[in-house]
Amino acid sequence: MSILKYEDINNFELDILKELGSIGTGNAATALSGVLSKKVKMSLPEVKIMDFNKAIYEFGGPETVVAGVLVNFSGEIKGMMLYIQELNSTNTVLECLLGKNIDNFMDLDDIEISALIEVGNIIISSYMSAISSLTGIKINLSVPEVSVNMLGGIMNVPIAEYGYKTDKLMTIGGKFMYEEQEICSNLILMPEVESLNYLIKKLGVSCE
Repeated sequence: MSILKYEDINNFELDILKELGSIGTGNAATALSGVLSKKVKMSLPEVKIMDFNKAIYEFGGPETVVAGVLVNFSGEIKGMMLYIQELNSTNTVLECLLGKNIDNFMDLDDIEISALIEVGNIIISSYMSAISSLTGIKINLSVPEVSVNMLGGIMNVPIAEYGYKTDKLMTIGGKFMYEEQEICSNLILMPEVESLNYLIKKLGVSCE
């Protein structure tokens, strides 16, 4: 049976998506190692289907100020991927790449914003590359956009785009670690429902 909404995903299909999340996280860790010039390890990612509001609190609450990097994808599947980074992880990245920290996101200059976009884009592209490699699906990625805002405001983007179809979304949580430092990886993956069916079918799961 075809999936009509995110909550229709069964446990077997979710396990397949979790495996995809693990491969994507491994790709992202390898890519980050190259950018940071350090060996990067990864924690086991957690793939969940949850309410929009629950996801907001899972990532720190609606008033938590974060940086969000958004990439839309198109081609054989369509949707969006959002990478959310809180201040501590942002400073870990900036310290490694630029040798500096910030007290709050309002202190970001253009070079620091570019660094955050680069890291977010690398992580998102790694997941999309994993999907494409495993399924043979052709995927086009948009130019990444960054926004610094309260989490509730940033989450309004996927809510506005997909909230009329479903009140659920897919999250991929995990951590990248190097030299006792941690970079939290909070990702939201939202393919259109038709694309989700196509993706699951390409991963070898029949939706009929």
